[in-house]
Amino acid sequence: MPDTPENQADFPQLDSQKPGLGFPIARMVVLISLAAGTVLDYSLGAYQGKGTGETSLLSQLFGSLSVGDLLMADRYYCTFAIIALLQARGIPVLFPIHARKKVDFRLGVRLGARDHLIDWTKPKRKPVWMSKLEYSDLPESITVREFTVNGRIYLTTLLNAKSFHKQELAMLYKQRWKIELDFRSIKTNMGMEMLRCKTPDMVRKEIAIHLLAYNIIRGNLAQAASLHEKIPRQLSFRSAVQLVIKASVQIVDLTGSRLISALQELLKAMASTVIGKQKRKSQPRAVKRRPKPFPLLTVPRSEACLRV
Repeated sequence: MPDTPENQADFPQLDSQKPGLGFPIARMVVLISLAAGTVLDYSLGAYQGKGTGETSLLSQLFGSLSVGDLLMADRYYCTFAIIALLQARGIPVLFPIHARKKVDFRLGVRLGARDHLIDWTKPKRKPVWMSKLEYSDLPESITVREFTVNGRIYLTTLLNAKSFHKQELAMLYKQRWKIELDFRSIKTNMGMEMLRCKTPDMVRKEIAIHLLAYNIIRGNLAQAASLHEKIPRQLSFRSAVQLVIKASVQIVDLTGSRLISALQELLKAMASTVIGKQKRKSQPRAVKRRPKPFPLLTVPRSEACLRV
């Protein structure tokens, strides 16, 4: 976001950057629907400081989860406190095992080949984002299921191996990669990678408006998929953005039946942009266009202007 004193006060830049040379940055944790790609809720904080870590921001979103939901996230969230809090709410989880967690399939209750139930004991040290009282209310141990598929170890609180086969859970977790593509769509296709507002309040509004517009397009994609017997995830978000931008100019003056007809045609066009496998060959991660050889700004801009 723009380097203003107001933004720096709420969203300070990295300590490794000198004053006047960095930019205020924010950290966001977002709950996204795997089925439709819509943003269910989000929490926003500074990039560093107490209460701004990813697990702390995630804990603020628990109220947006309901019984019957399944939370999938990366291995960073695979902690005792997160799992215990969600278990108490009746919300199962599916994570890759945390890198620091050692798994021994010889222990616990065996469910199958490299698939078992094991009790996790509450760590003595509480997370920084929890109070002592909140941490003391957590159970002393929780039962989780650990299993391996293709050499990767997963953890889940779906404990019934017959109802939830480990191969199916691993295939489901692979679908989580679509969420990473959703983040790319929000930042790139919606233009939210670089914010423009100069005060924290306006920055928060700018983010909210971006996500509102994103959800409106996702909602239209879901409606188009329902009307034309498609799956929302099969339709192109980028093409939908382009269609909405083009159609908004053409239908702004329409009313009544003409407007309804135009909107129906728009949904039909959205349903026709199906995502498929790329026909082109894999491309190298390199760019052809040469950047302009400008030097980096190594002093605050006000000081550099005086030297000119």
